[in-house]
Amino acid sequence: MGAFLSLAGSKSRSGEYLEGAQTDCKRQRMSSSSCDDSPRLIPSLPDEISIQILARLPRIRYLNVRLVSRSWKAAVTSPEIYNLRKELGTTEEWLYILTKIDDDKVIWHALDPISMKWQKLPPMPNVVYEDESKWGLSGVRMWNVVGSSIKIADVIRGWLGRKDALDRMPFCGSAIGAVDGCLYVLGGFSRASAMRCVWKYDPRMNSWSEANSMTTGRAYCKTGLLNNKLYIVGGVSRGKGGLTPLQSAEVFDPSTGIWSEVPSMPFSRAQVLPTAFLADMLKPIATGMTSYRGRLCVPQSLYSWPFFVDVGGEIYDPERNEWVEMPNGMGEGWPARQAGTKLSVVVGGELYALDPSSSLDNGKIKMYDHQEDTWKVIVNKVPIRDFTDSDSPYLLAGFLGKLHVITKDASHGVAVLQADINRQAVPSTSSSLPPDSTNANPDSSAEIEADVWQVIATKNFGSAELVSCQVVEI
Repeated sequence: MGAFLSLAGSKSRSGEYLEGAQTDCKRQRMSSSSCDDSPRLIPSLPDEISIQILARLPRIRYLNVRLVSRSWKAAVTSPEIYNLRKELGTTEEWLYILTKIDDDKVIWHALDPISMKWQKLPPMPNVVYEDESKWGLSGVRMWNVVGSSIKIADVIRGWLGRKDALDRMPFCGSAIGAVDGCLYVLGGFSRASAMRCVWKYDPRMNSWSEANSMTTGRAYCKTGLLNNKLYIVGGVSRGKGGLTPLQSAEVFDPSTGIWSEVPSMPFSRAQVLPTAFLADMLKPIATGMTSYRGRLCVPQSLYSWPFFVDVGGEIYDPERNEWVEMPNGMGEGWPARQAGTKLSVVVGGELYALDPSSSLDNGKIKMYDHQEDTWKVIVNKVPIRDFTDSDSPYLLAGFLGKLHVITKDASHGVAVLQADINRQAVPSTSSSLPPDSTNANPDSSAEIEADVWQVIATKNFGSAELVSCQVVEI
């Protein structure tokens, strides 16, 4: 038993990736029973005890444990051991980051916060489906499954009829979500077609598989997790006149693998435009989605390239199965990163958003006060940098019970910054300080701001751009 556990506890050199591997009994000559079809996981111990031992090991060790024998691999990839981890309270959160390099190749990376090691995920399948109406049947072509080479500007141009670029673009505009311990990559464009396909990554098997398709093909849609179900809203589809915004929504239940329709977003603000001309020119779109206080909050905007205007948003109540208009202060004050995207995350029951402000190398963290229906600045400075050529120069994540910002550092590596919100004792508002105390102690203020942020992990991904991130707990 000691030999087995010493393998499970072996350490890799710091900074190296840990890759999933297949069982190779010839390489594991640790004992005469390592590749035998033993009736027990550990000789002389009941399997119930062996499973209890394995369930207490850190997840990062499972990559080595699965090499011990076929029975050990089956044990650490079975639902039983992960259900037991939940009962024991030994589940772990890992941070998954999607990046894209220059040739539109995408790569997933996972950070284990316990060992502070990064794992490079297996590549996603290079297969998507062509438009059935074009081929007469569901043909298959090799293409990039995910990419973000089309900026929101290109999407808006498509609405105006300038859609030639879309015909030449690879698969892009996919949404990223997570539910029931798995990652999901949903929809997107394959050339000119909005796709329904869904790909699933299971960390337990360290592999990708195709999941049941959505009911509607869509790209640039928004995702949210509520009651252990994955909701998808909005996005765009390809119509005769270019790209068409979608009001529809649907929900995925991982326990059944079934997609179900959700009532469409009314876009009530867009329905009261004063003239038919404006209604035809301004296109409504969902610009974000966050699960907050048991409901789904979806901020919205109206677009007419190159202009956009926030028009509040709508909230979905799953108990009533209906949409209601978002409170004015919530919708109108929701900070926007750029046209088409609003970064927000819920940590400890509080809703946070990142406001890039007017400075290219700075930003603020705002928190929504639902009682006063207003957004308040709680962190005056976020150490983000100007990467104007990047679609996603920074990301937000609720990780380990704290707020995190993922961004590029001074050397263009990826840095994971953890915020200690408690260090910022008083929300920053114009009335928080007396008139004569604005510059009373700037050094002290700077020290507090510096102490708010802690770099918990870094990794050099070369020229890769940030695309998206998710937190998965298993």
